[in-house]
Amino acid sequence: MKNLLKVAEKVSYKKLSDNYLFSEIRQKTSSFKDADGREILDLSIGDIAYALPPSSVNAMKKAAEEMGDNARKRGYSPENGYPFLLNAIASYYKNLGVKIDTDEILVGDGTKSDISLFPDIFDRSNELIAEPCYPVYKDAALMRGNKLYSVCGNKQNGFLPEPDGIEKKPYVITLCSPNNPTGSAFDKEKLKKWVDFALETGSLILYDAAYSAFSGDGAVKTVFSVKNADECAVEFCSFSKFAGFTGIRCSWFVVPEKIKLSGGKTLLSLVKRKRSATFNGVSYVTQRGAEAALSFKGRKECEILIKKYLSAANKLKDFFSKTNLFFTGGDNCPYLWIECPNTKNSFEFFENLLVKTAVVCTPGVGFGNAGEGYFRLSAFQKEDTVNEVLNRFSSSDIFKDSTSGVLSKN
Repeated sequence: MKNLLKVAEKVSYKKLSDNYLFSEIRQKTSSFKDADGREILDLSIGDIAYALPPSSVNAMKKAAEEMGDNARKRGYSPENGYPFLLNAIASYYKNLGVKIDTDEILVGDGTKSDISLFPDIFDRSNELIAEPCYPVYKDAALMRGNKLYSVCGNKQNGFLPEPDGIEKKPYVITLCSPNNPTGSAFDKEKLKKWVDFALETGSLILYDAAYSAFSGDGAVKTVFSVKNADECAVEFCSFSKFAGFTGIRCSWFVVPEKIKLSGGKTLLSLVKRKRSATFNGVSYVTQRGAEAALSFKGRKECEILIKKYLSAANKLKDFFSKTNLFFTGGDNCPYLWIECPNTKNSFEFFENLLVKTAVVCTPGVGFGNAGEGYFRLSAFQKEDTVNEVLNRFSSSDIFKDSTSGVLSKN
């Protein structure tokens, strides 16, 4: 037996589950063979189904050509983003009626890594996370050794928990709206309760708005539309879903200059200091593609993608509306969050659905204990895929005991 390392891992890492949620799902499905020889249809992860917007593709081709020209090549990018992209993002907020200074915007390679940066900044902070939630929020806090508190979404509150009854002390509060996994979205009145709570307690809100481009009327598109949110909230956005950048990797987040820590420094100064030591920036080619996605033409192309995914979500909604199962989502985000039929064990339902229909869902418990008894379906799919999924659902008995009528094939 080889000698073991004598450097010990952090105690906090022992609290992590052995596998990341979506890695575990891949492991469980990789060896599955459908008895009827059907193709496995994966609705578990929110990956893209359609190609990138033409404007972004053309911009990246042009940028790649520049990189092959000695006179126009670029070296290291600014760690917080090129001015051309920062200006495009500031214009995006201006169109929403919000003024954001370019110095407050930081470009990243994905919301996952952007959010994971923050637990490292605060010393043994109290982390308050609204569940069910994207697993990264909890994993990042656990790795740092911070103390975790949960506020739970449920059927009664429409999976939009409020701060009523929470002990009033400083927290780092993580919210996601439109929510992954439930698809629920805050309106301004409900989000204002969280902003007021943060201001009263000296807390910081980390607001994940990665799906805000899908938001319909009444849903908040940016936390900064709420009065005084720029004194207590950081907002995270991503090009992954609305512009199809899952394989390209580009995001941004806004840290308002107004947010100051008890020691007198601004949060923005600390974030920039950490980033300068640990991050070399997003590639020039990628940032040109992102800039193009925010152009007038690019936004129109992205709107086409958004409509396609929401159309797929509507097909799933129509199916589940004919059942007696509780579900949320599909309106402001291409995820449906559905009550498991005939079981409260979401991994048991995951396996049952896979065996009976060769369709992969995400077990709700993977998003925290508040998710047990539910499963998530991703509508980031092409129309033909969704039609086939619904045919399989209708042909199977897996939802039969939950139907309020006869489910016809699509």
